[in-house]
Amino acid sequence: MNIPVAKPIISHEEVAAVSEVLMSGMIASGPKVSAFEREFAGLCRASHAVAVSNGTTALHAALLAAGIKPGDEVIVPAFTFFATASSVSMCGAKPVFADIDEKTFNIDPESVSNLVTEKTKAVIGVHLFGQPFDVNAVNEVCSARNLTLIEDAAQAHGALYHGEPVGGLGDYACFSFYATKNLITGEGGMVTTSDKAAMERLRIIINHGQSEKYLHTQLGYNYRMTDINAAIGLVQLKKLEKFNTRRRKNAQYLSSHIKNKGLVTPHVADGIQHVFHQYVLRITGDFPMKRQEFMDFLKGKGIGSAIHYPIPLHHQPYYGSAKGDDPCPIATKAAAEVLSLPVHPSIDSKELAYIADTISKVV
Repeated sequence: MNIPVAKPIISHEEVAAVSEVLMSGMIASGPKVSAFEREFAGLCRASHAVAVSNGTTALHAALLAAGIKPGDEVIVPAFTFFATASSVSMCGAKPVFADIDEKTFNIDPESVSNLVTEKTKAVIGVHLFGQPFDVNAVNEVCSARNLTLIEDAAQAHGALYHGEPVGGLGDYACFSFYATKNLITGEGGMVTTSDKAAMERLRIIINHGQSEKYLHTQLGYNYRMTDINAAIGLVQLKKLEKFNTRRRKNAQYLSSHIKNKGLVTPHVADGIQHVFHQYVLRITGDFPMKRQEFMDFLKGKGIGSAIHYPIPLHHQPYYGSAKGDDPCPIATKAAAEVLSLPVHPSIDSKELAYIADTISKVV
């Protein structure tokens, strides 16, 4: 048995779509990108979508379109992938780290409220592991202080917050289509917004600062998506609901069969449709194995696992490795306890049973 913790699913349909683009001769940004943008905007119930080269450039472009500049502060969760914070730094601004909710791993609205200063211009909330953060509570803070709300939805394609899809809940939303995401294009990303002026700013930013061809009105970047990537995305978009349904079923099976003392299965908040980009356990002191020992045990049984994420952002060397009293203790605790198990759509029922049965034997 060999069950990887993540696995991209590519079929003949994606291959055929790429071949069609290659044979067309239009392999840069073209009609496939435009079609992908339209369909993805529809998924998010957003007015506009702007395709970009990856999830990090999506965040950077959104922040620039929101007017983030040197000297500004942007509040981000302390427990997430590095790009959520580094994209702020790429603007010359300062990421300010908020703590997280212990059950969902998502940004804590109270922590956000306590961190707002006169320099704060935006908040990035991450729909971590596929579960939407408490958008209404965070948006209350943003509305009261006139702050831009950016959704980092890199792991949450198709997730729902009280019946509404992520990607249309904030001022901007940023997605990644990296090879292990719920929807993939190899590399790629998207920014969604319902603000036409914001969309127009985004298009200038991602295309060398051009307001029209060869007329450069500001500093911009080459953040465009290619038709090759978009062709894959259009095929994947048709499969997303099926993939996400399978992820939820896999997660439900694991949660109903993993009963070991010391293992805490994922919590799903009320009113949320989780899409389980990752299935993340907590390993507490009551479990008989340390985390690395458990990972080695699973590896020996052919079961992949991973830690997302072992070092919270406020302890990263680039951001100074916070000393003294920990400003984000729940994030620090989560980083020491989390472990991701396979949950991707290609796992079959036999493999799921094997994972659960193998774990149940740890006593």
